Formats: sequence, C-alpha cells, structure tokens
Amino acid sequence: MDSPENICQIYKYDKEFFLLAKNSPEYFAKEFVSTEISDDKVVWLNYHGLSDRENIERLCDTLNVDRLSVEDIYKEKNRPKLEEYPNYLFFSVRSALPDEKNVFILEQDQVSFILGKNYLISFQGKSSDHFIEVRGRIEKKRGKIRSKGADFLLFRMLEAIIDNYFEVLEHITETIEEIEVKMHQNANTNTLKLIELQKRKLIELRKIVVPLKDVTSQLEKTNSHLLENENHYYFTDLKENCLSVLEEIDVNKQILDGMANLYYAVQGQKMNQIMKILTIVSSVFIPLTFIVGVYGMNFENMPELKYKYGYYTVVGVMFVIAISLIIYFKRNGWLKKQ
Repeated sequence: MDSPENICQIYKYDKEFFLLAKNSPEYFAKEFVSTEISDDKVVWLNYHGLSDRENIERLCDTLNVDRLSVEDIYKEKNRPKLEEYPNYLFFSVRSALPDEKNVFILEQDQVSFILGKNYLISFQGKSSDHFIEVRGRIEKKRGKIRSKGADFLLFRMLEAIIDNYFEVLEHITETIEEIEVKMHQNANTNTLKLIELQKRKLIELRKIVVPLKDVTSQLEKTNSHLLENENHYYFTDLKENCLSVLEEIDVNKQILDGMANLYYAVQGQKMNQIMKILTIVSSVFIPLTFIVGVYGMNFENMPELKYKYGYYTVVGVMFVIAISLIIYFKRNGWLKKQ
C-alpha cells in the first residue's frame, strides 16, 4: 500500500467538467503524457512528497524537462528564479504555515512548479495542504478558474501561498499582543525571549517573501507563450500582495523592536530604583558607621569614654542623624516609589 507521500493527486477540468483522481508516481511517470494531458482540458498534477525520485525523473524526461530543473526540485533552500524553456516554465518558491502546536516555529516547505501547455505540475516537499481554496474553486466552479488556462491556475496557487503568509503574520500579530499584555503584567527574561523568537520568525518570513516577489515580477514581464497576455495583470496583483506582506513584516518588526527597547528601559528603571534604595541606606548608615568607628578606636585619652551617659548620648545622636536624613530624603521625594 502506498504511503500518503507516494500518492499523487490530479485534477482535469474545463468549463463544464472536472475530474479528481489519485494514483502513484509510477502511474503518472508512464501515463501522464499519453493519457492525462489533453488539448481541451486543464490538468493539474500535485505531488505531496518527493520520496519517489526515480519516477519523478521519469516523468520529467517524458516531458523533456531539463535535468537542471529536476535538480532544483530537490535542492533545499533554492533561491526562486523563473526559468523559461521552449515547452515549459519552471521555478521553486518557499511556503510558510503557522505551526499550531508550537508558536515559535515557522513551518516551511519548498514548492516547485512546472507550467506547460494546458498542464501544471506542483511538487511539495512535505505532505501539507496549501491549496484547499484552489481545490474548492475547481470543485465548486467558483470564480474564473474553470474557464481559464493553466497559467490562471498557477496564479491561484501562488495567491494561496501568499495568503498563507498573511495567515502566519496574523498568528505573529496575535502573539505580539499576548507579549504586550505580559509586559504590562510582569516583564521578565522569558518575555524578552518571546520577543526575540517572533523577530526571528519575521526575518525568516521576509527571506522567503522577497524571492517570491521577484518571481511574480518576472512572471508579470515574461513574454512566454505559456502565459496569456490578459493574465499578466493577475501576477502584478501578486507582486502587490507580496509588497503588502513585506510592509506588514516591517511594521511588526518595528513593534517588536519598540517592545524590546521598552523591556530594557523597564529593567533599567528597576535597577535605578534598587540603586537609589541602596544609596539611601548607605547615606543613612555611613555617618553612623563613622561615629561607631571613632569610638571604637579604644584610645586612653578619650574623655567621652568615661562620661556616665556617654553611651546614651552617642546612641541618641545616631538616632537623630538617621531620622534627620530620612526626613530630608522624604521631603526631596527620594523615598517615593516610581
């Protein structure tokens, strides 16, 4: 029995018809070109994993896909770049999904696309679903997708990936709001760690959005016969969406920088308060220590030592000095809690 990674999903559709089927990479390596591709229908083949490299390579050979493109499918952290060939377009992008179990992790995946005449093949590195909305549009005939070609399907899939970026940003924004509440309640080192983790996620997200913006810009400007001229507008819209994501990333990063600065300011204020208290205590006890030190020298020629009420007098003087200093500090507002 094939594992979920070794099951491929295929959609075939036109204005009035759609078909959803699943089969193994071995089947599509043999039958995709001869059986599945047709001139009057759009075909979308999606791989949920890349473990069966042998059959993926066989499929690519059948479609006359360059070996360099096949290598790029498996190249981790490959910088997205649109590659134009006579019979297909190829590029890889990185997707992002919020991890529901761990808010500190930005779950990433590399998704590669091969766009040909009337077909689109997508390769997901992991078995995760980024394209629920796209499938719903095909199955329920929502919008223009059933009346458009494979290039419009590519637009919808890239749009779904960008929507996932916005979803990740929403989760980060919610976490930032929670951190802000914690800072007002009790800011500690864990709060600072949370701030730094969210900043790291934003930096990672920016690293994968910028290259996708470049790809959408290339798709917008390309003269490939595989992209209808009337659909270039849609890729312009994707580029604008990427810019919106980048702007929101920068705004959230500025908020986190401000929160980090506030944290350090609060900690500095607390340290100043502690130092002020220690200074006041020292100021009170320094003259008292001086008096005790003077009368603890045990010289014989000290008349006060033989005075009958000398001890009570010195203790009284010490109390007067201490109380006088406390009153002075209080009048000057140094004992107020800030």
